Amino acid sequence: MEKKKKGYNRREFIFTTAAGAAAGLLAKTPLGAQKAPEPGKAAEPGKSPITRVLGKTGIRVPIVSMGVMNADNPALVRRSFEMGIRHFDTAWGYQKGRNEEMVGSVFKELKARDQVVIATKVPPGRPEMMDQMGDKLVEEEFLARFDQSLARLQTDHVEILYIHNISDPKMLRRPGIVAAVEKLKKSKKAIHIGFSTHKNMAECIEAAVPLGGVDVILTSINYAMADDKPLLEAMKKAAAAGIGLVAMKTQCKQAWSKESGAAGAEYHEGAIWHAALLKWALRLDFVTTAIPGYTTFQQLETDWPVAFNLEFTPDEAKFLASPGVQLALGGVCRQCGGCAGSCPRGVDVPALVRAHMYAADYGNFMEMRRALDEIPSNRGLQACVDCGECTANCVRGVQIARRLGELQAIFA
Repeated sequence: MEKKKKGYNRREFIFTTAAGAAAGLLAKTPLGAQKAPEPGKAAEPGKSPITRVLGKTGIRVPIVSMGVMNADNPALVRRSFEMGIRHFDTAWGYQKGRNEEMVGSVFKELKARDQVVIATKVPPGRPEMMDQMGDKLVEEEFLARFDQSLARLQTDHVEILYIHNISDPKMLRRPGIVAAVEKLKKSKKAIHIGFSTHKNMAECIEAAVPLGGVDVILTSINYAMADDKPLLEAMKKAAAAGIGLVAMKTQCKQAWSKESGAAGAEYHEGAIWHAALLKWALRLDFVTTAIPGYTTFQQLETDWPVAFNLEFTPDEAKFLASPGVQLALGGVCRQCGGCAGSCPRGVDVPALVRAHMYAADYGNFMEMRRALDEIPSNRGLQACVDCGECTANCVRGVQIARRLGELQAIFA
């Protein structure tokens, strides 16, 4: 790890770009089929991005950050830093550890570790396995995984450590997990502690407010959830309590528009879609920053300018107000769990739909495989392969049978 520069404070990060070093490294890196933007080209020349403070952590970051999960090109991470992004989100399980290794290597080469906020996530394990293991072993396994993360990231600490994928508030009080994160915070290996949540989000966020030990929460939030009052109210309460909120899944990267056909072909891809949805999430003043999971330089150049101006363009406003888009939004899975009891065989339908999302919408088959592996075998894809007709249904109209059928086709 690089020594801290004089005057550097972990609680108030300095947003310098190190453009010269980054441009030099970028020029030496093969980019495959992607064409890199011209070195030094800024989204808004002469202007600074909008920044916000991440709750009580005191960390100030631009409102647009990088979700690294789906990216596998080091040059894209370097270019993101060069353009001004300062918060990078990864996890222990992404790409079987290679995602963290890429992040660590890039910032070591740039000698820029003290200029970025790194967040990673460690899974706590399945509840049924944790019950068998006992608290001490649960704690030891969590700590061992985190040490792996530090080694891959080539650092002695991370600014944010999330307990990964919390869907049951009880997990936040598991003695083994609590002991592990308290040790890591005390040792300053993890400066701030939080959790990520994709399911039962409102309930998990509400439960975190009185706990007192949660600094940051990473939660799904997007335009399809604009009418989810319990979630929005829970997020407001958390922010009021000093918990920093980071938004993910902001751009509804799901099959909803193509499935319904109502949104119009012009919205299936492109800058209008991505910029409008990202702006919507960031206009929620209780959200500090978002971590769009872009994977190309072109997507970076669509997302990053949002950090400079949150006003909707006429085309973006038209997109958000389109009756077709409003109708198609019913096909966005909120991971609300409403479909959980609709399968007579007890299949974990929400988990399978989430696995489908990684494969069909993100093209991330490693994450799909990891999501499937987390499902107990008697509740996974194997349990529904010979169904004559899928009876699982969504309270909002998500085409579950179609998605499970596509997931089965991958393994046919």
